[in-house]
Amino acid sequence: MIEYFDAPDIKEKLKDIVELLRFHHIDMERLLCVRSTGSRSQGTIARIHGLGRIWQHAMQCKPTYIIEVLSEMFDELNREQQNWALIHELLHIPRNFGGGFLHHKNHVNKENVEIWYRRYRQELEETEERSHTR
Repeated sequence: MIEYFDAPDIKEKLKDIVELLRFHHIDMERLLCVRSTGSRSQGTIARIHGLGRIWQHAMQCKPTYIIEVLSEMFDELNREQQNWALIHELLHIPRNFGGGFLHHKNHVNKENVEIWYRRYRQELEETEERSHTR
């Protein structure tokens, strides 16, 4: 049976990534994070869930996304691998932040994730250098 837990540590990591990559379209107030245990998914590290338009309408709420990390897989990764996986999930969120998704075939592929991951690493290094020179 799958169990879900709040994941404030993931929220903080995502906040840092969003800030460094200047993903201004992502509303961190409407990006929720959970850690799950007990999933039978094979090879899944993390996944994203969106609140579709019908749900938004029926519940009279704004678009919201949930990033779920599967504890058995995600927690075993090193920090770099975790960041790569989180960037992958963020890339599924379209610029309109409307509740839908960008799919693997056209946008969220290994090549694009790698490009954004390299940008993240570069921004992180530059930020660290600036903080050391102060």
